[in-house]
Amino acid sequence: MATTSARLLTLLGLLQSRPDWSGAELAARLDVTDRTVRNDVTRLRELGYPVDAVRGPGGRYRLGAGARLPPLLLDDAEAVAVAVGLRRTTATAGIEEPARSALTKLEQVMPDRLRRRLAAIRDASTSGPENTDSNVEDPVVDTATLAALADAVRDHQGLRAFYRDEPVELEPYRLVAWQRRWFLVARAPATGTWAPYRVDWLTLRTPGGRRFTPSAFPEDVTEFTVREVARTGWAVHARITVDAPPDEVLARINPTVGTVEATDDGRSVLVTGGDSVEVVAVWIGMLGLDFHVDEPAGLVEHLRVLSARYARAVPPP
Repeated sequence: MATTSARLLTLLGLLQSRPDWSGAELAARLDVTDRTVRNDVTRLRELGYPVDAVRGPGGRYRLGAGARLPPLLLDDAEAVAVAVGLRRTTATAGIEEPARSALTKLEQVMPDRLRRRLAAIRDASTSGPENTDSNVEDPVVDTATLAALADAVRDHQGLRAFYRDEPVELEPYRLVAWQRRWFLVARAPATGTWAPYRVDWLTLRTPGGRRFTPSAFPEDVTEFTVREVARTGWAVHARITVDAPPDEVLARINPTVGTVEATDDGRSVLVTGGDSVEVVAVWIGMLGLDFHVDEPAGLVEHLRVLSARYARAVPPP
């Protein structure tokens, strides 16, 4: 007799291969007893697959919604990972429609419980412009936390959490994937202020907050996230004065680097950041324009080290 998991997959395949089966037929095909068939049907229902049955000697079984689709057994973490991957891919040029179609098909084959979780993540999230730099280390995001945030956005459920060890209470509005990180755009009910919160810096507390009536968001959520993260969402922040007008700076930077402000003297200020001074130094060094840095002190010192290192790397003029 096959292992329970393998037998369940075989049973699912049989149930979707024709409209209905008798218990005796299934027992014969699986080489098990009628009682084992009944137990396996119960296990399928516990996993969320709707199996209809008519009790009695002539009882028959049929698979409900999704009977014509191949079986797909995913636990909650795997389902979240699939949703996250495909949701991010729908923002990738050239494959938006296939990714969206694949996500829809996966939702159809899932049990209702996981389908609701997928739908919550899909409806609660959006994506900003991506940085393809493979040298950027991705932070670890707990899939259970991401799923819980998506549920809270869907259900208008307030959150109690620690954000970088500080207690916060939030009204979640939207999840935004940007710069290979996840951010929760939320409103602090105590002050009425909106901000993006890095999900990998959030630790949810139980019980959560109260249900709330959502407030209208004042602008485009993705543009807001990109702008605010450049100012507050990194471990290292910097305002770089660039000896060039804003249009020239904007033409040279990836949209994920930060935002550009005009100055009265025709120059620009690049508001940017990163998870380390090394990353920020690389980004501004790729501008190809003269720039000036006064703070933070760690970045200034790192640029001094780099300038000396580069000077030693070439022969004297």
